Amino acid sequence: MCGIFGVYNYYGDAGEFRQRALDLSKRIRHRGPDWSGCVVSGNNIMCHERLAIVGIDTGAQPLTNEDETIVLTVNGEIYNHKQLEKQLKTPTQFKTHSDCEVILHMYQEIGTDVCAKLDGMFSWALLDTRTAESRLVIARDPIGITTLYVGRVSAHPETVFFSSELKSLNDECDIIEEFPPGHFFDSKTGEFERYFKPTWWDAERVPTAAVDYRQLRESLTAAVRKRLMAEVPYGVLLSGGLDSSLISSIAVREAARISAAAQSDTEDIDTRGARYFPRMHSFSVGLPNAPDLIAARKVAKFLKTAHHEYTYTVQEGLDTIADVIYHLETYDVTTVRASTPMYLMSRKIKSAGVKMVLSGEGSDEVFGGYLYFHYAPSAPEFHTETVNRVKNLHTSDCLRANKSTMAWGLEARVPFLDKEFLEVAMNVRPEDKLCSKDIMEK
Repeated sequence: MCGIFGVYNYYGDAGEFRQRALDLSKRIRHRGPDWSGCVVSGNNIMCHERLAIVGIDTGAQPLTNEDETIVLTVNGEIYNHKQLEKQLKTPTQFKTHSDCEVILHMYQEIGTDVCAKLDGMFSWALLDTRTAESRLVIARDPIGITTLYVGRVSAHPETVFFSSELKSLNDECDIIEEFPPGHFFDSKTGEFERYFKPTWWDAERVPTAAVDYRQLRESLTAAVRKRLMAEVPYGVLLSGGLDSSLISSIAVREAARISAAAQSDTEDIDTRGARYFPRMHSFSVGLPNAPDLIAARKVAKFLKTAHHEYTYTVQEGLDTIADVIYHLETYDVTTVRASTPMYLMSRKIKSAGVKMVLSGEGSDEVFGGYLYFHYAPSAPEFHTETVNRVKNLHTSDCLRANKSTMAWGLEARVPFLDKEFLEVAMNVRPEDKLCSKDIMEK
């Protein structure tokens, strides 16, 4: 992931505003410390702060088409980029090895329909200047794993600002809103349009299909496998609980399988990560002698990961709260509390040379793993609550995981929120998820 910032249809002189735009983009450079880019086209400015994970040799952004009439800046990862490249109807010479460049070429062929074809976590903005009136398209991933905001100036409603974080907008805009997940914005209409329309989105529609354990297992395995795409050292966050242990176990197994198999150009997923770095690293954090540390140690020993255990004191936690709030951009007590150890651990992980980790966010929302789910009045109400919790992840766990890791230029990927896995898991009848005195949660 990276950091993006830009302004469309700027009301003043864009050339003169360029340095100011660079200064505003610099406020989110912690998200992308590896390189910075800026393109000014007419009265539009597109900026990018890069965290290099895929296409590290050629993937600097913003990206442009051949005649530079289309400009693209992306924060995220496109896991199915190899499949999409094969679907292009026009023979295309790619400028980079970035997984994100395919967005630009797909847009040239099918316009905003590209949004629904993407499998990944992303926030991106595309500027199209091929017509007299330039066009801006902005999109955010289905669940809101990545963060994105849009801002406006009351006196100049025709101008649109966007940024990965609020801190780049608050001094320029008097109207700021979160960009809705699963939507794209099109300046041609001035409206947000939902492109993510899964079968489970209606919380009142209660599924009746019994759980298919094989399908559930295979879809989660595929979700983990595709997220091993990387050209840099990576690992897993391991608390010792069920969610992170399951993700870690699958990641270790799939990385070993990929590295042992012969490389093939026909593979639909990008397997460079497991081939370059087959030994899995795991990371845990807690107060000295915390139960999570002890549990994580046992799991790491069983999985034979290169395990890294970090501890902090209560005072160190208190000392970092102001920084955590600055990066989270929220005072929500639960979010700040949960983010503090993750923020501290992310700094340690980055210092070890790791840029990407897999994490277990989303499982409790999908499967009703929180304690209060034990008291669900009925199966339909249980299901409705899981749907609503998944829909609102962008306000809580996704925000926490994204901003507390990206504060140090560390990318967190979340297999449980894979859209194909969600299509399977959210269509399991709630009776198979309900816990009782005989059946534990999840």
